[in-house]
Amino acid sequence: MSIENSVASGANIQQEVAALIVEALNLDVAPADIQPDEPLYGEGLGLDSIDILEIALVVSKHYGLQLRADSEDNHRIFSTLRTLSDYIVAAKRAG
Repeated sequence: MSIENSVASGANIQQEVAALIVEALNLDVAPADIQPDEPLYGEGLGLDSIDILEIALVVSKHYGLQLRADSEDNHRIFSTLRTLSDYIVAAKRAG
């Protein structure tokens, strides 16, 4: 995969994930308004731990990923839209 395709797929994944988040949580924000580096949890988008669990469920179903609740990486993975999207892209490549 070329670097250009890799960047494009990452941007597409960000858009998809933002749409999944908005739909799953019934947020009153457009997916395009979720900034890639804005925190998802607490300040920023203002999600709580239950919201993050819901996102994990939707992401794992949609992308066929195994996300573990006890993973030490979860705080990093779910910190921003970009980190979550990067994780999905990397997991899809590895899988």
